[in-house]
Amino acid sequence: MRRLLGIALMLAVAGLALHWARRPGRVVYRGGPVLTLDDTDRVVRALGTEGDRIAVVGSEDQVMAWAGDNARIVELDERALLPGFIDAHGHFPGAGLYDLRANLSAPPVGDVENVDDLVAVLREEAAHTDAGAWVLGLGYDDTLLAERRHPTRADLDRATDEHPLAILHVSGHLAVVNSRGLEAIGIDTGSADPEGGRIRRDATGEPDGVLEETAMHPLQALLLEPSALDGLRIVRRASELYLAQGVTTAQAGYTDPAQARALAWLSRVGLLPLRVIVWPGDEWADTLLDGGYAPATPDDPWVRRGAIKIVADGSIQGYTGYLSEPYHVPPGDDPAYRGYPRIPRDELMKRVERYHDAGLQIAVHGNGDASIDDILDAFEAAQRRSPRADARHVVIHAQMAREDQLDRMAALGVIPSFFSLHTFYWGDRHREIFMGPERAARMSPGRSALDRGMHFTIHADTPIVPMEPLRLVWSAVNRLSRSGVVVGPEQRLSVLDALHATTREAAYQHFEEHEKGTLEPGKLADLVILDRSPLDDPSTIDAIRVMETVIAGRSVYRAPDAP
Repeated sequence: MRRLLGIALMLAVAGLALHWARRPGRVVYRGGPVLTLDDTDRVVRALGTEGDRIAVVGSEDQVMAWAGDNARIVELDERALLPGFIDAHGHFPGAGLYDLRANLSAPPVGDVENVDDLVAVLREEAAHTDAGAWVLGLGYDDTLLAERRHPTRADLDRATDEHPLAILHVSGHLAVVNSRGLEAIGIDTGSADPEGGRIRRDATGEPDGVLEETAMHPLQALLLEPSALDGLRIVRRASELYLAQGVTTAQAGYTDPAQARALAWLSRVGLLPLRVIVWPGDEWADTLLDGGYAPATPDDPWVRRGAIKIVADGSIQGYTGYLSEPYHVPPGDDPAYRGYPRIPRDELMKRVERYHDAGLQIAVHGNGDASIDDILDAFEAAQRRSPRADARHVVIHAQMAREDQLDRMAALGVIPSFFSLHTFYWGDRHREIFMGPERAARMSPGRSALDRGMHFTIHADTPIVPMEPLRLVWSAVNRLSRSGVVVGPEQRLSVLDALHATTREAAYQHFEEHEKGTLEPGKLADLVILDRSPLDDPSTIDAIRVMETVIAGRSVYRAPDAP
């Protein structure tokens, strides 16, 4: 059986390799709005590609005069053609994990509404898991459960007492483990909190099963590092999901050398149908600078190494984001609780200085404004020590960035990448619980960044929420919460500005603006066809459908009902 599987895989790879080896001929797209998103935001009626590049953009007459007699004609029939969406920050191929782990997502993503629902899903998963093997679940959200609390070890013990069991919070910054799981990873009453993390405890001092930030490190290999065969399934499923949403470049945040090597290999043999920017974690970066294994740009322009990623704080909805002022409703008895840094300030300064001095781009995760202060201090100190004209360092999420912090970013040339879907998924909770109405109105302050003439991007942080670029654009434009409240109307973006943030600005953030992000001659033919233009009705952008996705001039996804 293993030999047959090996032969089948080789045949599949050979077929894909032959497919990708054939150079596409001339193709003309005509008869619908072509949103170039170039410097003047031209909207034209036709575009021509040759091979993997855009050759001509303009009127139908202009493009047809170029096409000649042998071009393939794609009639848009008033469907819209745009640059393919570029993921500014996410965790490809994490979206595929949900096919292999118990899905604990709450509505509108999943069906888990309370702790009993969660326990039932895990009990079913345990029934199909070998005795003694780990049971794993993903995506629970305590703020969306009816009980408004985290499950505990006692809850998870109800699901199974025969398996170690662990579940990952939707933020990726917390986990919960049952009694057998805590025993398996060596956490008990005498365990000390690690630096940058916390083991939550009950009234008697016993670990209650909830692990914050670095305290969950022993679980990461279990939850996030599948076998080789499962890894193939995860990449395949994630690729399907991204392509169906018009994503032509994915982003793999905080990767290690093994993950980068696997993605490069899959790309070379034709099993990775989209482009990927990998961001090394800081541990890999240290190895890279010390002369260890360093896959550079292993399959450019398909798999490229981008910024070095550092995680400075946690998740605001997990109460681990680091704020300058206390949480609106604190998680316990301390009214002054502000969260905490995941990495000590001095260590953050040293790491940023080391990578900056080496000429590397740096992207630092910072949700709370106290964390953003530390990040900007580190960027500023590094620039004073080793001035660089175009470093393009990034603050990932920048969720609670203040006006003065945006001024500092503008002066330093730092790019904020906003997780703008927060206003939809958690906007109500931020107003009522975490930030209060005034601070919540300023979350993901895209308009303030735009008014300063800054480069900025928006992202979905998938798999934290599904990869849906059009819902992301809709959210940045409308800023509606799930209850229909507009969260900070003064921070709304125009449709064009939100589209820029998912295309041309994302390309700029990745140092790829000369190759991607707009529809201009000479750039890569990475395109998406939508059933209508996002410019038609800003209130319904989230209902627009992707009809076709094209990468390097080849159609890689077509909707079942696409003409």
